Amino acid sequence: MVAERQGAVAARNILAQRQRFGAVPFFWSQHYDTTINYVGHAEQWDRLDIDGDPAARDCMVTYWRNDKRLAVATVGRDLDSLRAEAEFERQTP
Repeated sequence: MVAERQGAVAARNILAQRQRFGAVPFFWSQHYDTTINYVGHAEQWDRLDIDGDPAARDCMVTYWRNDKRLAVATVGRDLDSLRAEAEFERQTP
């Protein structure tokens, strides 16, 4: 989906619309019966909150820096991942 959005912005820029690509980054990866979703971008963080149990494949990990939520990783919580993506999208100018 990110690549699709990038292509659309590239096409608009070719047509001289000078649009900035500002979509929230995300990816997912499936390993056998476990899916990991990641939304946002956190190169560095000073706090990590874990809600749930990673060993049970049911958790949400939130990455923070200076009390600002940077990214969310989920295992077994697709709805939480979608909610985080929607919130990040609302915050993106």
